[in-house]
Amino acid sequence: QVQLVESGGGLVQAGGSLRLSCAASGRGFSSYTMGWFRQVLGKEREFVATSNWSGNRRYYADSVKGRFTISRDNAKNTVYLQMNSLKPEDTAVYFCAADHNIAVFTSPVEYDYWGQGTQVTVSS
Repeated sequence: QVQLVESGGGLVQAGGSLRLSCAASGRGFSSYTMGWFRQVLGKEREFVATSNWSGNRRYYADSVKGRFTISRDNAKNTVYLQMNSLKPEDTAVYFCAADHNIAVFTSPVEYDYWGQGTQVTVSS
């Protein structure tokens, strides 16, 4: 069992930056694929970024490529999402998720554990 807690969300102006953190408790974090997703009320949960256990395989949604960076510190059981050049359309609740599979997936249905989410609001 893995518990995930996100932090770092908030209100930022367009063009600004935020860094989200996701702290994991429980065993096995260093072997999990970790992902970030986001959701706007009334819409489906959307893939943002994912990293395999070592961080040498990372994938991004086209909408965030070049602006967002996923990273992880397995010694601290933490995964990060650095978000730069934020746009109003990035406004959403951001969730981190853990997947015990070695393979890296972009679909939320593949992930086993989820955090409670953190709100990111980008003003124009």
